[in-house]
This record gives sequence, structure tokens and C-alpha cells, in this order.
Amino acid sequence: MSAPSRVFVARLAGLAVFDPLGDRVGTVRDVVVTFSQNRRPRVIGLVVEVARKRRVFLPMTRVTSVEGGQVITTGLVNMRRFEQRQNETLVLAELFERLIQVRTPSGVVEATVEDIGIERDRTRDWSITKVFCREGRPQAGLARLGRRRSTTFVASVEDVTGLHMAGGEQSAALLLETYEDLKPADLAEVIHDLSPKRRAEVAAALDDERLADVIEELPEDDQIQILASLETDRAADILEAMEPDDAADLLAELPEEQQEQLLQLMEPDEAADLRRLLAYDENTAGGLMTTDPIILGPEASIAEALALVRQEELPTAVATVVFVCRAPLETPTGKYLGMVHIQRLLREPPHASIGSIIDKDLEPLSPNDPLAGVTRQLAIYNMVSLPVVDEAGHLLGAVTVDDVLDHILPDDWREERHGVTHG
Repeated sequence: MSAPSRVFVARLAGLAVFDPLGDRVGTVRDVVVTFSQNRRPRVIGLVVEVARKRRVFLPMTRVTSVEGGQVITTGLVNMRRFEQRQNETLVLAELFERLIQVRTPSGVVEATVEDIGIERDRTRDWSITKVFCREGRPQAGLARLGRRRSTTFVASVEDVTGLHMAGGEQSAALLLETYEDLKPADLAEVIHDLSPKRRAEVAAALDDERLADVIEELPEDDQIQILASLETDRAADILEAMEPDDAADLLAELPEEQQEQLLQLMEPDEAADLRRLLAYDENTAGGLMTTDPIILGPEASIAEALALVRQEELPTAVATVVFVCRAPLETPTGKYLGMVHIQRLLREPPHASIGSIIDKDLEPLSPNDPLAGVTRQLAIYNMVSLPVVDEAGHLLGAVTVDDVLDHILPDDWREERHGVTHG
């Protein structure tokens, strides 16, 4: 095996992985180690992100070279999705920023793990040999800005205690810096694989918008666990930042007393939307809909409509349609007039009003329409989004195809994304 005598994980993470023919296989995302008594922690493999953001396990026995800013592997890579076993530890996700004790010539000091050095021995096995430390306890938030003034040093792993056992304090800033390029669904997969304690630490380090996006992509059990780990005020803020239908689904899984406590802490308008959604059965159009679609009056220009739909933070399904209503333009609106599809907006002059190009042919949904009927309407008319209107003709919200898929797929479909464990 051609490899340098020592590699630090922070430099290894993000490297491209190639097969013997030079074809790119994926990107290194983490290093998997196991701990045992009376020997150095053993490196058993890499977590590699391959096509479609799938994370797979690459045994270190398959790695032939780690040099020149790339990793070379031999043979075929097992494409089964990686799932962490109970005796395994992820270096970047779980060991970085851990509080440890280090034996030095001047005595034992507290330090924070900044990086991990791994080496290959004569038997061709890889193990942790060095720990790059920063003296002092882990720092989070603005306090991390001053950490450069503290002393750093490299310690032999034999002089370190506490590396295997999670302490009371551990920041997640370095972990999130490494994964800052991931989309919410992909970051959710990373978080799903973490221990409950580490998951809560990562949640605490994310800003509200990012955490809300990630929670929407997690299985129900993970959502509830993360929400329970937050201060009540922040939990209410996260629910406000989530899409209304997703927030209502999560609230519906909580005890009524906790539901009410969180709703009381939310902005009145946001809470009112969620209360309306909670009043409907989850398998009806009312239970499926979002109360925050794009809504404009008929006098609005096409340029104004295009400016709204191009907002980056809008979910793709929501951005495909503008609903046209009389004032007020927040749900429940004034009289619903019809919809305008984004493709039609792109074909018309920007100065024209959207009222002149309204599609009035599509019959809107009733909030009590069952899931089967909603699915059928979306399929028949090849729609991505459908309006939900009450008996008086007021727009209550819109059902999007992604929310329908969430309800017609098996309850455990998010867990199934992780596949079977590695061999």
C-alpha cells in the first residue's frame, strides 16, 4: 500500500476517492474507528459519499493510497448505505471538539480535540496515533473566535483519556463547517446516524432556518427527540420556521398540553395557521395543505409574480404556481379567482397583469377531500400543486405533490433511505 505514514482526518475529509482506473467513486465524509482496551483505537474504514448523496462504507483494507490529495481504492465499492454500528465511532462527527484530559510533562491538562492523526502500521492496519489538541474546554458561538489565542499541541493517543467517552460539553461547529455544503435532506441523513446526545448538540449549533429545514427531512422519532432537546422558546421558533403543514404534522405527534404550550409561545398569526391545520384529519386536503402558498391580487404584474417565485428559500413545489385572490391575500383569503402557472408567466410580457392570464378551469379541492381524491386530481391534471378552498370560496391553502408523497409512502420510508448495515 502506498500511503504517507500519518494522515490527519481534517485533511482527509473532502478528498476525492478514485478506483484503480482513475474513475471518481465519491468523496470522503468521515472516518470510522473502534475502541478496545489496551490498544490504540483502530481505523476500520471511511464513510464515502457517492452518487445521489448516498453514504457508503469503504473498508480501510480496500484503500491502496492516500496521497496527492486523493484516495485510491481497489476493487468494487459496496454500494449499500452506511449505517453506524453500536461499537463504531465517527471521528469527525463525534470526536472533534470533544473534551479530553492530556498527560503532559507539567501535569494533566484539559483540552479540546481539534484533529485526529491516523497511521498505518507494519501489519497494514490503521489506527489513531496522535491527537491535535487545543488547551481548554470546548468553545461555541462567538467564544470560538478567541480560541486561536489558546495553546495548541499534538499529543500521543496513549497520553489522552476521555477520547472514547463523551463528556458533558462538546461543540458541533467544526462538524457543521465540514458539512456546510450539504442540502438539508443530506445533512438530515448525517444527523440521523448520530447518537441522541450528539444529535442534540448539532441541533443546538444550527441556526433556526437551517434546523427547521433539516427537521422536515428527518424521521418522526428524530423530529420529536430534537424538539424535546431544545429550550421551549426555541422549539416554538423552529416550528415557526418550518413549513406550516410539516410543523402541524410534528405538533400532532406531541401531547395536547405540550402542543398548547408551544402554540402559546408562537406568533399569533403563525399559531392560528397551525391550529387550523390541526383541526383537519391528516389524510384530507386540509390536513395535507400548506397555509403559505404564493398569493397575489389580480392587479399584480407578471414581473412581480416572477420576483416572488424565484425566491431561493421557496420549496420547489410551492414556486410552480401563483394563486390569484381578492384581498385579503393571506389565508383564508378573499374570493379565490384561479391560478397562474410559472410556465405561463415566462411566456407573457412582464408589465401585464396576472389577472389577464388566470387559469379558471381547474376545480379546487375542498378541505375535507380524502387523500385518495387529492392524489387522483394531481395525477389526472399533471399538477404539482392544487388549491384548497372553503364553501365560501376563500383560499385556505394549497396541497403540493411532495406532501402527498410523504403520506402515501410507507410510514418508515425515511428510515429505509439508510438501507441495510455494512458488512
